[in-house]
Amino acid sequence: MRISGFLFTLFFSFLTTSVVHSAEKLVWMGCGISKKAYMGEMAKVYENKTGVQFRMAGGGATKGIKLTAAGKADVGGSCRHKLLDIDGEAVADENVDMIHVGWDALAVVVNKNNAVDSITTEQLKKIFNGDITNWEQVGGPQQPIRPLVRSGKISGVGYMFRKMVMEDSNFNFPEHSAFFSSSGPLERNLEKRKSLQYGIAVTGISSAKKTDLKVLKVNGVGPTKENIANGSYPLFRPLYLTLNKNPSNSSKKFVQFVLDDDGQEIISDEGTVNLREGEKIAAIWRQKGWPL
Repeated sequence: MRISGFLFTLFFSFLTTSVVHSAEKLVWMGCGISKKAYMGEMAKVYENKTGVQFRMAGGGATKGIKLTAAGKADVGGSCRHKLLDIDGEAVADENVDMIHVGWDALAVVVNKNNAVDSITTEQLKKIFNGDITNWEQVGGPQQPIRPLVRSGKISGVGYMFRKMVMEDSNFNFPEHSAFFSSSGPLERNLEKRKSLQYGIAVTGISSAKKTDLKVLKVNGVGPTKENIANGSYPLFRPLYLTLNKNPSNSSKKFVQFVLDDDGQEIISDEGTVNLREGEKIAAIWRQKGWPL
């Protein structure tokens, strides 16, 4: 009996240790732009502070939302708000809570050898609807423009660009566009493929500034952190963490850390606009009637 009791105690201790060890890991999945904007550094700091380890993967805002809703990820990252149908009800995101943690912006990018430095929102709209087809029409060389776009209509970049610039979340880009499933391949192709050297694309500023692409001014204003925060750069958008409606305690603790002073300071130090810094654009966003 002593041996049996000892083995039972040892086995129970092993199970308890395994559960505790398992609880000290979090799976984060979401948009690569959120990862670059703040999440990569956030995970490092949080692990050093608490011992909680992260397994992180990109794949897009929608993937992060869906996997969090299905309980396959503890926390998700999104660079778009909830989708709404014509009656104003949330669709596709029913089983998640979206927690606003900071601000990103859409960046208009071209190959670094492109002579164009600035573009207007109206010119941008006409390029992506096919009305403007040559760089000469916007002060550039006599070369055809090749739009590079996200293929998914509900991706973080794809949805927000359609909503904010094209003014139609279901807009179909011209057939001569080059389509990409995620922002990483889109950026790399615009940067390196000779056949796309006269292309133009829209991505997140948090991702764009870590590439070798040229970021254009929009309406004469560059997407600096200061210009995003004060609202003078027009294409700002919210960043979210997503939680399942029945989250684990570990997930809730991490989200609270991101919202607290230390987490918000990390977001700011990474060059991303945090909640306090973005109070002005939050008011502008609400005036548009868009959810936060």
